[in-house]
Amino acid sequence: MVKFSKELEAQLIPEWKDAFVNYWILKKHVKNVKLSRKSHLVQDKTCGIGRSIFNPIRIFANKISQTVHNARGDPDLFQVKRKISQGEEGVEEEGYEKELLQLFSEEDEIQLFFERLDEELEKVNKFYEARETEFLERGEILNRQLQILLDLKPVLSDRRRKLSPRSSSGFLSRSYSSSTRNSDFSETQSEFSDTPTETSQTDDVIAALEKNGINFINSATRSKTKKGKPKMAMRINIPATTPTRTIAAVTSMLWEDLVNNPKKESPGDCINRKKIQCAEKMIRGAFVELYRGLGLLKRYSSLNMMAFIKILKKFDKVSNQQKSASYLKKVKESHFISSDKVVRLMDEVESLFTQHFANNDRKKAMKFLRPQQNKDSHMVTFFVGLFTGSFVTLFTVYAILAHISGMFSPRSEKNYMETVYPVFSMFALLSLHLFMYGCNLFLWKSTRINHNFIFEFQPNTALKYRDAFLICTSLMTAVVTALVIHLILLSNNLPPTRVDAIPGVLLLLSLALLICPLNIFYRPTRYNFLKVMRNIICSPFYKVLMVDFFMADQLTSQIPLLRHMESTACYFIAGSFKTHRYATCKSGKMYRELAYVISFAPYYWRAMQCARRWFDECDVNHLANLGKYVSAMVAAGARITYARNPSDFWMIIVLVTSLVATVYQLYWDFVKDWGLLNPKSRNPWLRDNLILRNKCIYYISIAFNLVLRVAWVETVMHFNNVGIFESRMLDFLLASLEVIRRGHWNYYRLENEHLNNAGKFRAVKTVPLPFRDIDSDG
Repeated sequence: MVKFSKELEAQLIPEWKDAFVNYWILKKHVKNVKLSRKSHLVQDKTCGIGRSIFNPIRIFANKISQTVHNARGDPDLFQVKRKISQGEEGVEEEGYEKELLQLFSEEDEIQLFFERLDEELEKVNKFYEARETEFLERGEILNRQLQILLDLKPVLSDRRRKLSPRSSSGFLSRSYSSSTRNSDFSETQSEFSDTPTETSQTDDVIAALEKNGINFINSATRSKTKKGKPKMAMRINIPATTPTRTIAAVTSMLWEDLVNNPKKESPGDCINRKKIQCAEKMIRGAFVELYRGLGLLKRYSSLNMMAFIKILKKFDKVSNQQKSASYLKKVKESHFISSDKVVRLMDEVESLFTQHFANNDRKKAMKFLRPQQNKDSHMVTFFVGLFTGSFVTLFTVYAILAHISGMFSPRSEKNYMETVYPVFSMFALLSLHLFMYGCNLFLWKSTRINHNFIFEFQPNTALKYRDAFLICTSLMTAVVTALVIHLILLSNNLPPTRVDAIPGVLLLLSLALLICPLNIFYRPTRYNFLKVMRNIICSPFYKVLMVDFFMADQLTSQIPLLRHMESTACYFIAGSFKTHRYATCKSGKMYRELAYVISFAPYYWRAMQCARRWFDECDVNHLANLGKYVSAMVAAGARITYARNPSDFWMIIVLVTSLVATVYQLYWDFVKDWGLLNPKSRNPWLRDNLILRNKCIYYISIAFNLVLRVAWVETVMHFNNVGIFESRMLDFLLASLEVIRRGHWNYYRLENEHLNNAGKFRAVKTVPLPFRDIDSDG
């Protein structure tokens, strides 16, 4: 049977951990009561020698009097009283205090236990009330937003049915603005044409909006513009998440800066079907997050109630007293148990969502509101073990065959390394990265880091660590199988022009599987990966999410993989696998210049993401982060140039640029991304809150990251008498170390992000809402 403490730790909401009942502290107090009671019993036994023979009679009489005392309904051994205290800013706060009577006033440990229990009860009540108020306010705002949407949709559909195409552009037209840099529709003056049909529809829209609290400027008198048309103080907040909206936002902002008159009337976008659909999608997402938050709060209430029941039951057992029922009664009467507002709001959200977003199909609505996590399958574990054994066996066979056939001898070493090495290294580095990601998933789960919430993954489609290991092992098994087949065919003296196409076929099959539309081999994950890659490549036109810049950081550690993709593509496109002229690609000017582009691309994408985040959030730290990636681009360019033209001048340039970039990166790793190196922390040079209990791990991780960050020193070192095989293996080793460093970095990066969320009790995503009303002076 699982102990309740472990069950509580497994089920509690990670971001709200500090707001839960501190069950472990209360257990220590109960243990102290037990120890104190044992010491009293020992004293009674030692002092019992020479006592009167009437002591048993006295004890029996005391028990009878205590029974009569309870039967008459006399006051309990303690009482819990409700109190109102003045909190910060004069706000009344509800708390609970207790009065210990009779036995408990005499036992210090029992008194300390109930004092701590009162503190925990008050903490839980305050937190529950704060979250409840927050979610109720969200519910009211969402209800209002939904009513606006429902009132606008029939008017819009009626307009589309009645108005001619030539007049459709004059409906609620407003200028698009990003002067607030939030990609919002800014305050505008809506103008309407004077035709009877449009005037009637305008009145319908105005009535629909005013009905839901969207006030017009001087709405009582229907204030007019100079042309006699009504003014409106409303905007639709449609985030610039796509390239089209981003370009429109930037263009509008620049235009307003040029004319220096943001409120100038101009023909612009209108409330049309596309914007209504976007608003509907935003409101639907907000309802889903609200329902999720209400479910978490309900779970918070039930877990805390169970914790109080368990700890009081444990106290009764230890103290041999059955008087905790009155305290438990007061707990049940407290706000976090007695309030039914959360349950009623959940029922209301279910009803509204089913009616307006699921066509009255409750089963469909519950798929959105309560997505079920896929259960772990033993088949996944089985196949992980199967593919791991197959990979080890095939790799051993490959090594033996390569040694017997002499593929790494000076005679055939160059041809084989040019043919096989790029493809093998590319898949090997990718598999290593997947393996490290699987290790990250395992550690995040073990330490209760809510990575699905941070990355905004759907719980029913998110990868688990076993899935990542399965993809890794199956991929490497397929690659080594292709290598063994390639080697066997070469040993049988088949034409190399046919055999050398095998790596290319393997690459094409992998790409086909990646974009395969069939629902096989983790299609949601594959499509989400393609979506993230699209967002990265098109930076800064897409809104940057956590998963986007996290993935872009992974790409900065996979530049060798991108270089291998370049050489492999050139090898097969140029037909070098038929002619065996490997210098065709490497001697080409375009190929040589493309090396700079590929080395710069991940840093450029990441820098553009920082620029976009600065544009959206106006945080100077994003500009400082942008400078880090610019310094990395300069250092990478200097190292490529030095590798082609080794000279003392370029060596100095490499040392200076790489040293600056390394110091910049180390500072950002430790201070910004990991949140460490805080000299005022209670944990020396770490941070106040640590998830891992052993502090030495953090110091070792700092040293490990520092050592692997200076691996660029190898680029300025020249090793004499080193063959092509040894040189390629050294490059592969350094690339693998960088992938390992990135996987190691990933854990602490998400740990810091999780602690930031927990510090603000942020367990539910805040979804922006579309309809806004703004004040205007007319």
